[in-house]
Amino acid sequence: MDFDWVWKTVIIIVTGLILLRISGRRSIARMTVPHTVIMIMIGTLMIHPVVSKGLWPTIGAGTILILALIIIEFVELKFDGFESFVSGKAIPIIEKGEINEKNLKKLRFTIDKLETLLRQVGVTTVSDVQYATLEVNGQLGYMLKKEKQPATKEDIQNLIQLIQTGKLPSPINQSTDLKENIFTEVVNKKSLT
Repeated sequence: MDFDWVWKTVIIIVTGLILLRISGRRSIARMTVPHTVIMIMIGTLMIHPVVSKGLWPTIGAGTILILALIIIEFVELKFDGFESFVSGKAIPIIEKGEINEKNLKKLRFTIDKLETLLRQVGVTTVSDVQYATLEVNGQLGYMLKKEKQPATKEDIQNLIQLIQTGKLPSPINQSTDLKENIFTEVVNKKSLT
């Protein structure tokens, strides 16, 4: 009986773990399109030597795929347009407390799925959300309206100072203004790219 497949399987597992470690720590939920495609290809390639005779070509192909992923990530860092083309951009799905149904339809994303994502982050009412985006990894990015945001340590300290002295410290940080928030880039782009 031929047990050649046993040592091949062990080598494939060790090599696969090393290659995945090199490619970076990402859960399946956080993978972008290139990551997903390449990881599926690696999975398909890694089992191939068990049923055929090509162990070293398979390891070589897996290594090339990981190198390709690293190169893609490097080029994405250097060129924003390439990143948009390969991985996509975050798409606004709630703007000023209103669901952007046009973008939901283009994304083939139902209101039920949106509500599920909102519940998972502790949001119970769509109207409490100032902006929400569907990120390239499928997760929800959101910003609550000012009056619905939880108090920060700074807010509490300002309140204590107001009670003690009768005046607010100056200047008060208005970091949630649209001019300064991270949703500005996404919200100002109305079309899907």
